[in-house]
Amino acid sequence: MTDSIDREALAAARESARPRYEEFSSSGLKLDITRGKPCTAQLDLAEDLLVALKPGDHSTEAEGDLRNYGGAAKGVLALREMFSPLVDVPADQLVARDNSSLSLMHFCVASSFFRALPGGEKPWAGEEVVFLAPAPGYDRHFSVCEELGVQLRTVAMTPEGPDMDEVERLVAEDARIKGIWCVPKYSNPTGITFSDEVVRRLAEMPTAAPDFRIYWDNAYAIHHVRAQHDRLASILDACAKAGNEDRAFVFASTSKVTFAGGGVSFFGSSQANVAWFLARDSMRSIGPDKVNQLRHVRFFGDTAGVEAHMEKHREILEPKFDAVATALDADLTPLGIASWSDPNGGYFVSLDVVPGTARRIVQLAKDAGVALTPAGATFPGGDDPEDRNIRIAPSYPTTEELDTALQVLTTCVILAAGEALLDA
Repeated sequence: MTDSIDREALAAARESARPRYEEFSSSGLKLDITRGKPCTAQLDLAEDLLVALKPGDHSTEAEGDLRNYGGAAKGVLALREMFSPLVDVPADQLVARDNSSLSLMHFCVASSFFRALPGGEKPWAGEEVVFLAPAPGYDRHFSVCEELGVQLRTVAMTPEGPDMDEVERLVAEDARIKGIWCVPKYSNPTGITFSDEVVRRLAEMPTAAPDFRIYWDNAYAIHHVRAQHDRLASILDACAKAGNEDRAFVFASTSKVTFAGGGVSFFGSSQANVAWFLARDSMRSIGPDKVNQLRHVRFFGDTAGVEAHMEKHREILEPKFDAVATALDADLTPLGIASWSDPNGGYFVSLDVVPGTARRIVQLAKDAGVALTPAGATFPGGDDPEDRNIRIAPSYPTTEELDTALQVLTTCVILAAGEALLDA
């Protein structure tokens, strides 16, 4: 990147950025673009969920009275049938649970230490366990592993997905590698969608560990930002075709569809893996909130209702992503000091700056009143070896707040680049 930078243009831009930064710093700003949270307008879209059930509406033909124990081991059938085509899992292989898919991921990793997975010879307890972590990636995946004592090994992300040459080499030679984290559609934070070839190679690759699992966190499966939607190949179909039908665990939720903490989550996999999950889960809980699952069924009506609801989300989000692209392009493209993603969906824009300046940019922004995701958060242990990646989350602020935050951000990028390239 640095070889093609026009240093004279950067010097001029820095001179104009300095007084602009001082003005921001003295303005008392308190802006936050750290996490990908729905804004108030998005939450308002689901307001009718609060009144979707009336007294007496608490039973289904398949499960009976949902207020009571039992009757829906996999969750409400109508809900599973509704979301089955959206997450690309047959309804009979899909389990609906409470609000958090992250809790299901944590549960599956933790349970694997005590109960052998299908295809596995024994539980993981007492073993050294490693997961592959494509990076930049999702920080909460890394935190789950750190909490449970699972080591992480970083592999690079490419525009097609994880670097499959490296992934294939590692899993073939090291039986300690038991899993890989994947956000396959509109990936966090890069926004890329795995190519058909990556999906195929993940499904087919030989692994030294017989109980290797792909943690397929399809969190943004229906979270489109542009009218043009990415298409993702079915990991379960690919695994079944390759003779590795137990390889993938699929996760999804409605945390950014309806209400965070008040939605539903999903686990999907092979019949053997579903049976393993349900056996473990029956020891943990008497069952999910089936009334809330019915509430979601009544609110959406059918699969088309979910898709129509997500189109309303898209209409709110698209102008914010447009604002990010416009601001970065106007202020940074002429200088050649940064590159960034422009995804068709998801909740993030991934910004790559001059190597060695990401932490400085985040600190400058903080001092000016704008909170950014910590530099390094998209890498295991918070350690970005090049100190260059920053995750931008444009969804939550108002348009006016976002515009101001982006002005501060680009100003800080220019100042930090100047320090690194002109003052060295």
